[in-house]
Amino acid sequence: MSNEPTNAAEARRRVTELVRQARICMLTTNAVDGRMVSRPMGLQEAEFDGDLWFFAYADSHKVRQIRVNPEVNVAFSDSRRNSWVSLAGTARDGYDRAKAEQLWSPVLKTWFPDGLETPGLTLIRVHASSAEYWDSPSSTVVNLFGFAKAAVTGRPPKAGESHEVSY
Repeated sequence: MSNEPTNAAEARRRVTELVRQARICMLTTNAVDGRMVSRPMGLQEAEFDGDLWFFAYADSHKVRQIRVNPEVNVAFSDSRRNSWVSLAGTARDGYDRAKAEQLWSPVLKTWFPDGLETPGLTLIRVHASSAEYWDSPSSTVVNLFGFAKAAVTGRPPKAGESHEVSY
């Protein structure tokens, strides 16, 4: 069965599914000196509707970088399902108590020990403008066989499907 989308709405649904399954991502921002900086983040909003939500400290490097240059990338990898998603978008920070309550999870106390009362707690909202995903429905063994075959034949392996999505 192919995961090939038949239309834009189906492709967006597939991105949502892949993002929801992966949950952990790399958020890339631009440092003041122009370097790109990535760090792991845990996605808070599993129902991806074009916006991704993260908790952070308002005085963190990532938040300061977003305030200077809001263009970001968020990359997800799910090696169990052989899928990857890269989202480009615009980020902003701000604290909305109702949204924070909606997104809060007890595991977040590891990083924010006073819960929603943690001083300097803020939310980062990334609004996606586009996404690209790679989806390989084959198992790791099948993929490894494809790589071995490519080494023998000199032809690149089929690495699954790649699709671009606009928001």
